[in-house]
Amino acid sequence: MKLTIIKEQIIEGLQKAAGIIPAKTGAAYLRSIWIKAENGMVSIMATDANIEFTGTYPATVQEEGLVGVQGRAFVDLVRQLPAGEITLTMDEQGSSLLLSQGRRKYKLPVNDQSWFMPFAAFPAENAVPWSADFLQDVLDKVTFCISDDDAMDAIACFYMKPCGNGRIEACGLNGHQFALVGFTHDDLAAMLPEEGVLIQKKYLADLKKWLGVEDIELTITDKRLHLRTVSGSEMLSLPRAGHQYPDYNAFLSKLEGDIASLTIHRKDTIEALGRISIFNTESDRCTYMELSSTEAMLSAQGQDVGSANESLEVRYTGEIQRIAFPTRNLMDIMGHFASESLTMLLSGTEGPAGIRGAADPDYTVIIMPMKIAENMYYSEEDV
Repeated sequence: MKLTIIKEQIIEGLQKAAGIIPAKTGAAYLRSIWIKAENGMVSIMATDANIEFTGTYPATVQEEGLVGVQGRAFVDLVRQLPAGEITLTMDEQGSSLLLSQGRRKYKLPVNDQSWFMPFAAFPAENAVPWSADFLQDVLDKVTFCISDDDAMDAIACFYMKPCGNGRIEACGLNGHQFALVGFTHDDLAAMLPEEGVLIQKKYLADLKKWLGVEDIELTITDKRLHLRTVSGSEMLSLPRAGHQYPDYNAFLSKLEGDIASLTIHRKDTIEALGRISIFNTESDRCTYMELSSTEAMLSAQGQDVGSANESLEVRYTGEIQRIAFPTRNLMDIMGHFASESLTMLLSGTEGPAGIRGAADPDYTVIIMPMKIAENMYYSEEDV
């Protein structure tokens, strides 16, 4: 194998590949980046045995071939080289990859080609286009509500399902928070299986890093979710999870009917919660709300740090006079909205509370209040 590449054209793809492979653990072939030169192009491939990445970039190919190198070392070397042309050549013995740039010369050991397992091809015949920015926004609005515990099966996954008439719902759940985004995409809704698609949270960080400014094509097979840039230069493949997602309509329905409604100014509330959080402790990490028609009195009391009280102007209708929420969680949720004002729908002092905003259509986040105990300590209830 012998080829010449330009660093600026390949470095971003190399960094994406390096982000997927395991840093230290796992078999050596999983820590490899595979370089394939053919048809005037170079393909960069990496996998952690679950996610598969392939990027194809321009190259001057004098001799075609396939080689695997220690991924992170190779990427670190290329990253630190100056801009310009880089030549890659296999030595005569086939045991080393020679990298040269001007007077700079390096030798890297290569892996046995028998270690290479062909990657899944992109099923282009069923692909539908989608905005990368829109998918990124959906993931941002949902991912923070997904459980980090892989043992939690379905609720450790991002879930997306069709709902009829081209509508799609994407959501995340962790037991005490739930986020739901609805949108319309006729082609994608037609392609999604009726039971929906589940992708484990541990793969979403790599997906978000991969998404760029270029729009994508997406397709789904029985076992995998496949994504490709519209130019065809990069592909990412993720495994689908096989769990059954909970019926979240059971707690969404509690936000309907004649329930308490609290309208607040988002920015002012976040700032107030930030100050309140200073007075939270491990055993008491909530903010109390004393509610009246025009005012919400926020308070917190820490055994060692003192107490805090703040008043917010609000619009409130309902019978609930006192309710408590985990401060940091509430701040995090409000930070994912763009609306100037938010409405909190309170189903009860221990029931689901929904948060919505006029400038965030089809977006709902549910948070569970903290149970107020007589001894002034609090425990979280599950959704």
